[in-house]
Amino acid sequence: MKKLAAEKAAEYIEDGMVLGLGTGTTLEYLIPKIGKLVAEGMDIVGIPTSRRTKNLAEEYNIPLSTLTEHPEVDLTIDGADEVDPSLNLIKGGGGALTKEKIVASSSKREIIIVDETKLVQHLGMSFPLPVEVIPFGWYPTKLAIEKALPCTAELRRENDNPYTSDNMNYLLDCEFKVIDDPREVDTQLRSIPGVVETGLFIDLADMVIVGTREGIKTLER
Repeated sequence: MKKLAAEKAAEYIEDGMVLGLGTGTTLEYLIPKIGKLVAEGMDIVGIPTSRRTKNLAEEYNIPLSTLTEHPEVDLTIDGADEVDPSLNLIKGGGGALTKEKIVASSSKREIIIVDETKLVQHLGMSFPLPVEVIPFGWYPTKLAIEKALPCTAELRRENDNPYTSDNMNYLLDCEFKVIDDPREVDTQLRSIPGVVETGLFIDLADMVIVGTREGIKTLER
């Protein structure tokens, strides 16, 4: 299903584009397709949102650049952990939420590719909300989040050590029963000292391409 969605998204890539390259398992289906387009002569410049994506894009000889060189991105294609009916998202399962949000905010258009399991009625129903925090004082930040909001915040770990983002920060995975007002939750979280960014992507996705058992479904905002 993810492969179907990735192949459909590739149809929106045009010659001469500055292309934001998201992070996650779905993008690992898309990047080889982009590499094939480049090999066939398409002129594309990619802006990767993580070291993982950068390394994969280099394997497929996709030309890469930065937002300093290309501050305006034509199209970003990315994945998501949850998508609600308003096309608001939870992202950050791959740990790249801050860079992903910066690239998405710099893009004229953002297409999200997911399989049908990522569609939910309300955000927070099936996936914790990742929040990137400064390592210094991460525990008081965790306590402040739990005091301000109805959630349990757990430090993400990797091999018994704190997981570290590309920005050398920590991630707190915040378990909600449901997020009724994503915009308000985002505002509250970002007002807490130590919070760098949240995995709530509000009004950033223009289209969601969903791979289903019956085929492709396209949702537009």
